Amino acid sequence: RLPVPKLEDTITRYLNAQKPLLNDDQFRKTEELAHHFEKGIGRELHEQLVAQDSQNKHTSYITGPWFDMYLKAREPVVLNFNAFMSFNPDPKSEYNDQLIRATNMTVSAIRFMKTFRAGYLEPEVFHLNPERSDTRVFKNIIRFVPSSLSWFGAYMVNAYPLDMSQYFRLFNSTRLPKLTKDELYTDEKAKHLLVLRNGNFYVFDVVDRDGNMLQPSEIQAHLKYILSDNSPAAAFPLGYLSSENRDTWALLRKNLLDNGNEEALQKVDSAVFCLSLDDFPVKDLVHLSHTMLHGDGANRWYDKSFNLIITKDGTAGINFEHSWGDGVAVLRFQNEIFKDSTMAPAISPQSQPASVDSSRAVQKLDFKLNDALKAGITKAKQKFDGTVETLSLNLVQVHEGGKNFLKQKKVSPDAVAQLAFQMAFFRQYNQTVATYESCSTAAFKHGRTETIRPASVHTKKCSEAFVRGASKHSTEELQKLIVECSKYHGRLTKEAAMGQGFDRHLFGLRHLALSKGVALPDFYQDQAYAQLNHNIISTSTLSSPAVQLGGFGPVVADGFGVGYQVHDDWIGCNVSSYPTRNGKEFLQCICKSLEDIFNVLKGKK
Repeated sequence: RLPVPKLEDTITRYLNAQKPLLNDDQFRKTEELAHHFEKGIGRELHEQLVAQDSQNKHTSYITGPWFDMYLKAREPVVLNFNAFMSFNPDPKSEYNDQLIRATNMTVSAIRFMKTFRAGYLEPEVFHLNPERSDTRVFKNIIRFVPSSLSWFGAYMVNAYPLDMSQYFRLFNSTRLPKLTKDELYTDEKAKHLLVLRNGNFYVFDVVDRDGNMLQPSEIQAHLKYILSDNSPAAAFPLGYLSSENRDTWALLRKNLLDNGNEEALQKVDSAVFCLSLDDFPVKDLVHLSHTMLHGDGANRWYDKSFNLIITKDGTAGINFEHSWGDGVAVLRFQNEIFKDSTMAPAISPQSQPASVDSSRAVQKLDFKLNDALKAGITKAKQKFDGTVETLSLNLVQVHEGGKNFLKQKKVSPDAVAQLAFQMAFFRQYNQTVATYESCSTAAFKHGRTETIRPASVHTKKCSEAFVRGASKHSTEELQKLIVECSKYHGRLTKEAAMGQGFDRHLFGLRHLALSKGVALPDFYQDQAYAQLNHNIISTSTLSSPAVQLGGFGPVVADGFGVGYQVHDDWIGCNVSSYPTRNGKEFLQCICKSLEDIFNVLKGKK
């Protein structure tokens, strides 16, 4: 189970994170408020939280508050919450044809769904000592041990089973807009796929009455039929509504239901997943990021648990809604369908579609729109286009070195990437700001994420030395500063992964105070608390052989969203920003920082 940290540990960690962001006077005030909170109302809330947690052993203390946080948010999900991860191309270039790839990935996704539902999906396990635990012998032994004890057997060989409670929401699921708080909806009985093309909605069954998947050649035939449909693009594409403010969308949805669209909406909501077929090829990686992160708004249904997007040239990616689950569940799904669709493809370029009557099997959904709905769609499109126009995406690949070199130098690759972001911001804006790095707590029952706070007194000191006074320091001194940052970052990462961060604990206490109707403690009204939670640099990393790149929007208007990957020999960054920040310059500063760090580690200056 996810532990509730000790309150004194949380306060210490909180103050450590505040230290680099405040001057001495501000820090003294924040420290005073924190200790006052720790001895008074904070202690009461903590005891209530611990008591509540021990009465709810079926879940974790963060589950309720975290779902609330996502589902009560009223901002549009696109750019604010949804993230994307794009697939690497199929190694066999002739398989990167839109129809072939769409068929193969759809088949692999259904295979994954059926494997999962039958209880045959291999458990997700974090192996600290893979030579001992990630072996056929160990797996064969452990599978016969009762589940109440098997985790202990795994634990003995340093293998940690991860929570998979989010996985069921991958399929037949959607987020429904409701006033004040949305709902998650899942209908596992539905057998159809939702396909979007040119803003038009199509559905066809991919699973038969007995639960068997349709023949791949039939799926191919139906997708071919949709791709060759000459219907004009939708005049009022419904997809834009899922990009709206949640309350606005909730009211428009009620209007849709009242206007005779209940059956059509039910098909959208309950579909196995949403396959978005775009009618254009991808120009470059920036265009790819824009396409997968937001697209044109017409050919997406942002509320579905995920959209599998495949462009004209067979480039594929996933855009996923974030309230139901985190990157680890989506990444496992992506890894499996990439592996399956490339190593055991259901169809080949020589395969012929089945001779079936797709005009009967495929249903094009028709929505009845009154003037208010048409006006709502037009307004949603204007807002969407206006927001997207202000978003900048910038990418870079730094080939100075990667995981291999950094491990050889005994420094953490993730710590070096995070240090480079701190150094870059310091170089560009001459300050240290609140920074967020996501860390999975899936090692615990119903764990979600915890925050690593990469901005520390160590990174601040190191950034100042590199940016302002590299000439005053010897290479050895600079190397020492990097090592200090790496050690501290390693400690923070370990604490976060073990449920020993401070952010979720403080969030849970605040949520409890508000739910009890208690006046919000002064601690939470401190400007420094608000500033720490205004994450100007928001970062997330996931690397896998299936994923080419990933990204997300800035979490605050004056922030950067940094998706990054540390590969064996290079480091990739994808930075999003709005006009108040210069993302291109930030990336240049990241490159410069990485170059400087690598040079120092190589013994050059």
